Amino acid sequence: MPQKLRRSTEDKVLSGVAGGIAHYLGISPFGVRLLFFVIPGSLLIYFILAFTIPEEGRL
Repeated sequence: MPQKLRRSTEDKVLSGVAGGIAHYLGISPFGVRLLFFVIPGSLLIYFILAFTIPEEGRL
């Protein structure tokens, strides 16, 4: 079964989006958070993802 993108419940600062993306890609959550901070306009994308990506443990 392929891995699904989910918001992290363990590795989260705001809503777990960066932790979930990092787990999905197999990279450091710090790097994902840094990209969200550095890239212009990505905070809007972050909040959109926070409402659209389901949390771990939920269907």
